[in-house]
Amino acid sequence: MADDYPMADPVPKAEMNRRGFLLRTGLALGAGAFAGTPLQVRAGPMRRRVPGDWDAVRAQFILTRDLIHMSSFFLASHPTPVRDAIEAHRRGLDENPIAYYHDNNDRLLVAVLRAAADYLGVNPLDIALTDSTTMGLGLLYGGLRLRADQEILTTVHDHYSTAASLRLRAERTGTPIRSIPLYADLARVSRQEILETLVAAVRPETRLVAVTWVHSSTGLKLPIRDMADALAEINADRTEDDRALLSVDGVHGLGVEAVQLPDLGCDFFVAGCHKWLFGPRGTGLVWGHPRAWAAATATIPTFDAGAYRGLAEAQRLVQPSVAPNMTPGGFHSFEHRWALAQAFQFHLDIGPGEIAQRIRTMNRQLKEGLAKLRYVKLRTPMADDLSAGIVCLEVDGLSAEAAVARLRERRIVASVAPYATRYLRLAPSLLTSPEEVDETLRAVHELSA
Repeated sequence: MADDYPMADPVPKAEMNRRGFLLRTGLALGAGAFAGTPLQVRAGPMRRRVPGDWDAVRAQFILTRDLIHMSSFFLASHPTPVRDAIEAHRRGLDENPIAYYHDNNDRLLVAVLRAAADYLGVNPLDIALTDSTTMGLGLLYGGLRLRADQEILTTVHDHYSTAASLRLRAERTGTPIRSIPLYADLARVSRQEILETLVAAVRPETRLVAVTWVHSSTGLKLPIRDMADALAEINADRTEDDRALLSVDGVHGLGVEAVQLPDLGCDFFVAGCHKWLFGPRGTGLVWGHPRAWAAATATIPTFDAGAYRGLAEAQRLVQPSVAPNMTPGGFHSFEHRWALAQAFQFHLDIGPGEIAQRIRTMNRQLKEGLAKLRYVKLRTPMADDLSAGIVCLEVDGLSAEAAVARLRERRIVASVAPYATRYLRLAPSLLTSPEEVDETLRAVHELSA
């Protein structure tokens, strides 16, 4: 939907180039540049990595080597540059909390916003920082302005956090919420079915469409770009206040798919950064298109207006968007939030395209192997355009919980999809090797023998 109106106040190209330089030089100074604290925050050692050298990537993590980690999507292990940044900021705060905070907060927040903007392909002033996907969903859905004659459309496939955020809003404001299935049979789901179902469900009073990019319940990846285009056609004859806004819980696509937000086409994008992105635990964001942010109101007062104001002035903007007001105030785990810049830079140094291809290749290896096992039912679509990094399956004669326990005996860390239908979940990531995928396939085969 974003393509039908231009980005407001785009960052000049020269500014984008300077931004990359500042991230690599200013951040390298880290804490040592302030208050006499002799600490160094490294921007990341991955710039010299030879393409395809995934052992070098794996070496940045201190994950135990005696386990095969097939559930890294749940909560990230931090790579070296993120760990170093967290530790440097923690020490600075422990040694002189008030001086370290006042000397560094605005500068480091700007660095985080710029790094996120580089990665996402958006204006940093349109990003609000949160502590998690759930916090972002709750703040956004609770604060959107809807008239009494408007409704929210969502799906039965969404995570508890989306469903609960919308339910709490409905209880408080009376906003009608409709929840629909997007497909009849997961085994036969297609992009066309999803699109036709969505379009048929949108009514004139539908103001918000809330969906999840990659379903943690099944591994299905929605065709968000196609959905955005379909809604754009519906919106062509609507006034601004009646547009059907598309909001996406993108947590299991962020760090997996090499797609920038303007290309994804949604109006709002909400995600935690402590999963596939390997960001500091307890970090997240909400991005909104400038035109969409106008429909949002803040719930929690912000403390960070100064950092956003300084960034706006650096970009010669008179008025920043609503996003700065959406960043909740209060005292946070600052050392984690400030280290988020290094997580984005870690991915940029490797290359989002390389990352996406690596995850896609190993997931296809896993799915093709599972499809050959007689007593295994693969539930996640095989097609790359309908799947991402999570693979769900069933093993005949074993509950998901029993399968996870049996795999753990083989030193394989799997998980259970905690939904009405409970699947065994496996998720190869950057921290997995093709050899480990093969070993996992052998273990699953023995489960079904």
